[in-house]
Amino acid sequence: MTVEQVLKYSVNTWDQGFLDKLYSSTNAVGIISELILAVLNTNLHVYQVSPALTIIEKTTAKAFASLFGFNGSHAGGISTQGGSASNTTSIIIARNILFPETKQNGNGTHQFVLFTSAHGHYSLEKAAQMCGLGSNNVIPVPVDGEGRMIPSELDTLIKKSISENKTPFYVNATAGTTIYGSYDPFTEISKVCKSHNLWLHIDASWGGPAIFSPTHKSKLEGSHLADSLAVNPHKMMNVPLTCSFLLGPDLSKFHKANTLPADYLFHTIEDGSEVWDLADLTLQCGRRGDSLKLALSWIYYGTAGFQSQIDHAFSTAAYFSQLVSENKDLVLVSSNPPPCLQICFYHAKDKKLGNKEENTKTTQEVANKLLTRGFMVDYASGEKGKFFRAVVNVQTRRETMDGLVKAIVEIGEGVGV
Repeated sequence: MTVEQVLKYSVNTWDQGFLDKLYSSTNAVGIISELILAVLNTNLHVYQVSPALTIIEKTTAKAFASLFGFNGSHAGGISTQGGSASNTTSIIIARNILFPETKQNGNGTHQFVLFTSAHGHYSLEKAAQMCGLGSNNVIPVPVDGEGRMIPSELDTLIKKSISENKTPFYVNATAGTTIYGSYDPFTEISKVCKSHNLWLHIDASWGGPAIFSPTHKSKLEGSHLADSLAVNPHKMMNVPLTCSFLLGPDLSKFHKANTLPADYLFHTIEDGSEVWDLADLTLQCGRRGDSLKLALSWIYYGTAGFQSQIDHAFSTAAYFSQLVSENKDLVLVSSNPPPCLQICFYHAKDKKLGNKEENTKTTQEVANKLLTRGFMVDYASGEKGKFFRAVVNVQTRRETMDGLVKAIVEIGEGVGV
């Protein structure tokens, strides 16, 4: 095996035609950041061996948290291994804070249940399995026509679980769902959580960076009401994989929930003092200095630079959505404009959809043939069969979307003939 072979047989996420997943290429700043981390080759578990990177993580996370309205003296965040890790960590923190005895004694007689949008990420079920809760105790909450969690349905399901002698403790709302990119109504959901004393977590892994844009940050209205929030700069912001954060208004809760006696490692902790050994806030001991990648990008591009990039991406998504809407052979599934950067649609000649099996066959066949035209686009399941889900990014150009529409229509002409 050679380096040339590895590159040849890998997907080129730098290519304009890569519109498949909720991430894309990085940039020169990102590559330099990775090089620095490789040269340093240190672990961000204790301050003693990573003083500079620890300060960078604490400073960057606090600045990031403030954008979402977490401005208290204990506000801030920690970097994690990804959005799934952030979500899992938030569940552990919620359980251990709301039910302190579970930290040492386990779930006991509680049948804990948690709630998430019916369009929420599958990592919540994985996390429930890891925490000994079981995936059947992750209760999906119905969504409205725009893919947003319905707060009244959440309230009904919580009351139902209480009547069944279960213990509800956690709600996961989403900022940018995986398929449609929907943003849940956080203020209304927070009211429901407060009325039942439940932990509110927002999975903003994908849609969180919209907070940088004055035009689009209203999508995250009410985020300051959350007890924790996950966000991944490696997705919308083109920071290298992985770069993820779990943010919150009170890091003392993160510490109380996760700290364990390990005096051979953690030497700086006193009750009420600021935590500098960051592994004492997380589930993992081995921690990479991923926050450096966001820090250097933020310094280089600035807040205004991130705003410009994100506004460009949303504008491109809206442009493509309009192209799809106006084309006689494409049927738009997502709203116009879309809530985030995904555009969902079917190919159907003269906008006449077939049955579920026919639509799925068309979508899959066209998606496979798009590869030879230089495009990689994913698909997802819907009531009328599988549909295309194209994801634009901060570097996507409008002419790329023109080319994608042209390619899909041309390929579609020969499908089923």
